[in-house]
Amino acid sequence: MTLLTSLRRRLFAVATLATLSLGFVHAAHAADASAPDQLIRGLSIDVLETVKSDKDIQAGNINKIISLVDAKVMPHVNFQRMTASAVGRFWRQATPEQQTRLQAEFKTLLVRTYAGALTQVKDQQIGMKPLRAQPSDTEVVVRTEIRGKGDAIQLDYRLEKTGAEWKIYDVNVLGIWLADQYRNSFAQEIGANGIDGLIKSLADKNAKAAGAPAAKS
Repeated sequence: MTLLTSLRRRLFAVATLATLSLGFVHAAHAADASAPDQLIRGLSIDVLETVKSDKDIQAGNINKIISLVDAKVMPHVNFQRMTASAVGRFWRQATPEQQTRLQAEFKTLLVRTYAGALTQVKDQQIGMKPLRAQPSDTEVVVRTEIRGKGDAIQLDYRLEKTGAEWKIYDVNVLGIWLADQYRNSFAQEIGANGIDGLIKSLADKNAKAAGAPAAKS
């Protein structure tokens, strides 16, 4: 099993939990980007209602699921910061073109992974923990937990304030932040094959998932 294949499988587990959270928070407000906890609540309701009302999504139509994730979840994610954090110290070594390609391939990977995770949504519920933040804070952690069969599972979000909006830039499952998990694997790939090697590995995985030919060296 390759490094990125193993990582992608672990990410799928993380994405499943995160998507469950975005699908099963119960609240009475629509998405509110002016407050981080209200953003998570409102986004969750929006995703859940869409899934419930669309028979194609319930049947596993991957293209519709990708469109849903891309349209409703991804605009609330700071991809540049998430990608830079995952690539770590190598991000500054990358050319602007390489940074753009890394961000594009990383986004495609996450969108497809979260789309697949959405098909796994069952009867789990999400518990929101009190937000510990000051009105002047520009970075916060929204803490939640997934409740279903067995022990509750920790699921937290790091968000930053950009202008008047809050955006997610990392997800924590059971004490492990997503960017940290990627950083080690990406560093190994870059150490072996360079930044272009990492880009190619991500592009190949995305092409395989989409049923297209792998990228040429």
